[in-house]
Amino acid sequence: MKKIQLGKSDLMVSQIALGCMGLGGEWDAKIPLTKSDEVAAIKAVEAALEQGINFFDHADIYKGGKAETVFSSIWDAKLVDRESIFIQSKCGIRLMNDLYEGSAPHYDFSYEHIMHSVDGILSRLKVDYLDSLLLHRPDTLMEPEEVAKAFSKLKESGKVRYFGVSNHNGAQIDFLQSYLDEPLVANQMELSLLQSNLIDEGLNVNSLVNPLDYRSQGTLEYCRHHQITLQAWSPLAGGSLTQEEVSSEHEEMIKLIQLYANEYGVSREAIMVAWLLRHPAQIQPIVGTKTPARLQAICEAMKVTLTREQWYRLYNSGLGRKLL
Repeated sequence: MKKIQLGKSDLMVSQIALGCMGLGGEWDAKIPLTKSDEVAAIKAVEAALEQGINFFDHADIYKGGKAETVFSSIWDAKLVDRESIFIQSKCGIRLMNDLYEGSAPHYDFSYEHIMHSVDGILSRLKVDYLDSLLLHRPDTLMEPEEVAKAFSKLKESGKVRYFGVSNHNGAQIDFLQSYLDEPLVANQMELSLLQSNLIDEGLNVNSLVNPLDYRSQGTLEYCRHHQITLQAWSPLAGGSLTQEEVSSEHEEMIKLIQLYANEYGVSREAIMVAWLLRHPAQIQPIVGTKTPARLQAICEAMKVTLTREQWYRLYNSGLGRKLL
């Protein structure tokens, strides 16, 4: 497993990370965890470790906090020492669940909420610190001074080593960064062969061939310029291109993925992840499978280096895409 530097931090993390949103059983926070949920979590983490994955991504809202709670079972199972892995979590989304009972869904980057969230995350994970904390979705009511105060206190106390954001564009990152003493190290965005708007923008400057609804506003280039690691959530497009029954609208892309999978002797999942890894931004895919065999198949992407032509053929096979 290749290791990459997380932003401007001193952390060398696996380029493929395990996303832990699927751990913890049912999404309903009121449904208690079971022994089978614990076993599934241990098996998933064990499979990740066997593939050389040392980076694990969480969020306080995943399964109403149960994903973090069940992840902590790895300590009793003695799978790994805390210092041997890197744990990231996210906060800022408040949903109506047991974590934030009675609250209407909204975003919250207030000092009080960030501090409260981190204490809850650490308690559920049964750890003393997070390697990185991301702000989950942009809060338009954010007071950057409050975020800066929270980050400073968390850093000083040793509760969080580094900070980043998720689903933010370059301008939002730049604005927040201007209030912070330390560089933001990561930005987690949806990115895959089916959701490639971050890449689309750069390929369609001054072009009317592919009119697009631009939303990320040069975020990919911003992150590369400022050495912010782009983490790709849903890198396999939710299984849209790899499940047994797939939509006919993606037929061309699926055939091409399968062609390259056969050529390289890997899975379709591996080709999809290899497409992201081929980009020079050193993108870090966050894969969320709980199945050891599928995780192994995904990590075969590390053996694949797509040619420039193969990369562009895959890109061009998407609906509505056409290069001049």
